[in-house]
Amino acid sequence: MPEQLWITALLNHWFAGLANSVLRMLCIHPQYPQAPINNTFAMELLVFALLILFFVLVRASLSVDRPGALQHIVEGAEGFIDNQSDEIIGHGSRGFTPFLMALGLFILLNNLIGLVPGFESPTASPSVTLGCAVLAWVYYQAHGFRHHGIAYLKHFAGPVWWLAPLMIPIEIISHLARMMSLTIRLFANMFAGDMVTLVFFSLVPIGIPVLFLAMHLGVSLLQTYIFVLMTTIYLSGAVAEEH
Repeated sequence: MPEQLWITALLNHWFAGLANSVLRMLCIHPQYPQAPINNTFAMELLVFALLILFFVLVRASLSVDRPGALQHIVEGAEGFIDNQSDEIIGHGSRGFTPFLMALGLFILLNNLIGLVPGFESPTASPSVTLGCAVLAWVYYQAHGFRHHGIAYLKHFAGPVWWLAPLMIPIEIISHLARMMSLTIRLFANMFAGDMVTLVFFSLVPIGIPVLFLAMHLGVSLLQTYIFVLMTTIYLSGAVAEEH
């Protein structure tokens, strides 16, 4: 009986430690009841809620006869991404538009929310940008296998079989480096933009910071475009036919 109690206590301790580790990875800290989640995770939850509200409003305002301003804006953005993916990917690109549109809106709103006083951009944290990069990486790899089947692995082997031992490690490192590239580019630019804006607000709170807010807006739009563009290029390479 004492041995069973000891084993039960050990298992409870192990599961509690595992649960705490998982929660910390999700930016949730149950040991601090006054602040169970950090600012970055709170901002992400807010962005998620705002996007759900945005999609509901768009869906409710759809009209064929009398489209409103919101519908025109969304259709313009969707058309831009659809045309870009059609030029880069080619046939069958329309199926990727919903993912690219959702990814772009999520990143853009995460970038722009830092312009609101008292808020911070979640994309100024590497954990958020890494999550977006991993999602994009898994998505294009999954569609590579979906499009080609197991033959997708030939993309990693190079044009001729005798180069495979050299090309496979290079291709694996190259594909993994894409995640790091997407992560660091977005994080570094948004973090730098936040810091510059914060410094000038603390030094000169009136007038001059407006210029840096405009710069932050431009950087937010540009980095969103680059992230979506690079994801589209990676998708193009994954579903391309061998010639």
